Amino acid sequence: MKWKEQITGMKAYQPGKSIDAVKKEFGLDEIVKLASNENPFGSSPKVREFLANESFNFALYPDGYATNLRAAVATKLGVEENELIFGNGSDELISIITRALLYPGVNTVMAKPTFSQYGLNAKIEGAEIREVPLVDGNHDLDAMLEAIDDNTAVVWVCSPNNPTGVVVEDAPLQAFLKKVPSDVLVVLDEAYFEYVTNARHKDTIPYIQDYPNVIILRTFSKAYGLAAFRVGYGIANKELIAKLDPVRGPFNNTVLSQAIAQVALEDDAYIEKCRDENNKGKKQIEEFCEKNNLHFFTTDTNFILMEVKVDSDVVFQELMKRGFIIRSGNALGTPGYIRVTIGTQAQNEGFLTQLEVVLQEQGVFS
Repeated sequence: MKWKEQITGMKAYQPGKSIDAVKKEFGLDEIVKLASNENPFGSSPKVREFLANESFNFALYPDGYATNLRAAVATKLGVEENELIFGNGSDELISIITRALLYPGVNTVMAKPTFSQYGLNAKIEGAEIREVPLVDGNHDLDAMLEAIDDNTAVVWVCSPNNPTGVVVEDAPLQAFLKKVPSDVLVVLDEAYFEYVTNARHKDTIPYIQDYPNVIILRTFSKAYGLAAFRVGYGIANKELIAKLDPVRGPFNNTVLSQAIAQVALEDDAYIEKCRDENNKGKKQIEEFCEKNNLHFFTTDTNFILMEVKVDSDVVFQELMKRGFIIRSGNALGTPGYIRVTIGTQAQNEGFLTQLEVVLQEQGVFS
């Protein structure tokens, strides 16, 4: 087999353990999954009502242009329909961008740590990866500018950043965009946009007119609670979208996913409710950290990266035994920390109770 040299020794993405797998391994009846940043409240009730009352002809291919969903998103955002591209989640859009722009001889700039799929896809395409360490959990935009040269093709800005949850504020971001060369694509990955409450963060949609080399990625997987349906979308000027669209698969969003995303998009009240509940849950966990002198990153997402002061893998395993699945910082490039999805009030209380027990057993708390 004539495999790409770049994939030699490469490991597949390792998702967190499933609920069923943990139940079986530890003999548990109930599991709380706080590992993948899903919406603990699920999707809008309107989605469930829609599913109960609609039927589809599954023998037909879906609309390859996502016409109805495209029109709804364009109206919602105040953009033109040809300024949108849809993907099988944001993950596919990342793959499309890397396939279109990255190859041996060019480089791509990103933060460290940040979302792993930027680097994975760049490696597959054979591009040089330039990682710039975060400063206090945030992108070091000045250092990222210094890393850009004539061979830079793509710069990734994950805002809020995964795994730290820190948002890039408007003023430094605009200063950065003004200095990035016009032939370098800047990807603003905003998977957690709907959760942002930082007053110094501004909606970035106007950037696509001010900076023709910017594409914004958003998703229905997080706040909208539709992770299982895999719908993400990109927003950019029409010339940039026209370049990327031929790389996209022809029927990459299913009939169901297109219809359900459109229903979810219309329920602003549900998103506002989820954001409010998320802020309450965030406060629960932050207060626990402050009380116990555990560092945490101020987050504008539905997860929090918090210090545990011992081996993250040990905490991960011990919590799993007790029915809580979280993410070890060792897997995210943040040893000594864990990343936990902000759950319901009851889920947060249960998690914090068990975490306190684990940290006492590990000698963190006397």
